[in-house]
Amino acid sequence: MVECCSVNPGHLGSSLGAVEIITALHYVYNTPKDKIVFDVGHQAYAHKILTGRKEAFRKNRMKDGLSGFPNIFESEYDVFGAGHSSTSISAALGLSEAARMRGSDEKVVALIGDGALTGGLALEGLNNAGDSKSDLLVVLNDNDMSIDNNLGAIHKHLLKITSSPAYNNFKNQVWNTIGEGNFRNSVQKMVRSAKSSLVGKFGGDLFEALGFRYFGPIDGNDIEELVKILSKLRDLKGPRILHVHTVKGKGYAPAESDPTTWHAPGKFDCKTGERIRPVYKADRYQDVFGQVLIDIARKDDRVVGITPAMASGCGMTAFAETMPQRFYDVGIEEEHAVTFSAGLAAGGLRPFCNIYSSFSQRAYDEIIHDVALQKLPVVLCFDRAGLVGEDGATHHGLFDLAAYRVIPNAIVSSPKDEAELKNLMYSALESQVGPYIIRYPRGCGEGVEWKDAAPEILPVGKGECLLAPETSDVAILAIGPVVNRAMEAAKLREKDGKKLPYIYNMRFVAPIDEEILSKVAATCKTVITVEDGSVEGGLFGAVAEYISANAPSVRVIPVGVPRRFMPQDTQKAQWHECGLDAEGIASVLDSLEK
Repeated sequence: MVECCSVNPGHLGSSLGAVEIITALHYVYNTPKDKIVFDVGHQAYAHKILTGRKEAFRKNRMKDGLSGFPNIFESEYDVFGAGHSSTSISAALGLSEAARMRGSDEKVVALIGDGALTGGLALEGLNNAGDSKSDLLVVLNDNDMSIDNNLGAIHKHLLKITSSPAYNNFKNQVWNTIGEGNFRNSVQKMVRSAKSSLVGKFGGDLFEALGFRYFGPIDGNDIEELVKILSKLRDLKGPRILHVHTVKGKGYAPAESDPTTWHAPGKFDCKTGERIRPVYKADRYQDVFGQVLIDIARKDDRVVGITPAMASGCGMTAFAETMPQRFYDVGIEEEHAVTFSAGLAAGGLRPFCNIYSSFSQRAYDEIIHDVALQKLPVVLCFDRAGLVGEDGATHHGLFDLAAYRVIPNAIVSSPKDEAELKNLMYSALESQVGPYIIRYPRGCGEGVEWKDAAPEILPVGKGECLLAPETSDVAILAIGPVVNRAMEAAKLREKDGKKLPYIYNMRFVAPIDEEILSKVAATCKTVITVEDGSVEGGLFGAVAEYISANAPSVRVIPVGVPRRFMPQDTQKAQWHECGLDAEGIASVLDSLEK
């Protein structure tokens, strides 16, 4: 695992911590007849290696290789796909009930981390499973972390469950004052009883109240103990939960010492543990967001930052360190993050809530009901929008433009570069309604100057013309960084002495700039839309709707991601496959002249 991930990066730390659990589960259970359902799948590498995919693992997360997560189409051992959090208990309950109805004696196990347990869906699954009396084992892998450090009441209750601070303080005070003797023995007996009561009370108050029998906690990195306990639990009936405590990064010292970094460390020297830091051609969008948020917050004390457990990934770590009293990591709870932000806005604050685009899908109702319907000024920044590369279909942020542009009161924008991201963030702060959505891709920007540039307030729903030849009957309407690829395509044509198109940076899909649309509809025969997202419903949808109603003779050609789930590959290769690079856009222009 370490060897492969050192040259082909993946999710290492959590998978190292779960090696013993997964090995024990496969030893005790008769897979694939018995079912192991993973949550998220960050920890499933040992599972893949043990189920006939050892050599294939060398191409993990690569084109035509293994998915980085359990994939129902990849192996009969992957009984349920898992790329997002908190799904395992609900899915496992469904598999268990299906087995019962079919009269099968197969066993079902859900393996879930303590970070994922904070997700609402996990709690819904627990509630239903306990009430159903289904024959289901839930293994709670408690490693004190999800990706960043876990936060929240449930985590705090799980952490060091048998040695609470109150218990430890009491114990230390007693031991320091009473010395040796019979009285000390009596006190020790009393404390041991209190400790057992705490464990029993926890199981009774939470899991057993939900209908589960609670076992643990035990050492999840002790394989002999795991096999012994799992063998006993396998044939018990009804819903059970086994609480195991593991060390994220177990067995590899660098990963154990810095589990946040080694969750997904990138390339490294597997012998020394020295990370091979990538050389970025420009600032990453996540870092631009993080720094601009700090700058905005320094100027406006209403500004607060919210993230659902992705502070490092979205660039908010520096903000958390600089302004801890104005930073909220709510755990893996996207729905709560949005409604919590709505409450903050209703209370007079200006929340900037950062969620990965693909994860924002879980909060769709909250965005509509709690933010848009009430016109609350919540700024939603969607990182990892568009094609994301090696994480593949579960993590692409392809549906946000189409999904959110139809919501009344929603402002949906995408910057062409780092400077425009900064401008949109300042512009969002000035907006009196919401949600104000800013979506931007994973990775580096265009290398433009943004740090020292004065922010510009951009009018809502207004784009800009970037290229206006004297005459042309073709216009390219683009949104996001692919605007720059359209400009590069124009340079390729200019080099070959070919006609140039009009090129517009639309900036917004909601509201759409109808002044630009009216102009191109009156002067052009063909309009090409370019977007790093689904071609159905996004920018293409907005433009096609306007053209069909106002200039039906104008042809609209979409360039974007087709209606299929894109497998893992490099981000650059995915852009090329979808025609979203300069060459692809230029080829569409060339085809118009044939």
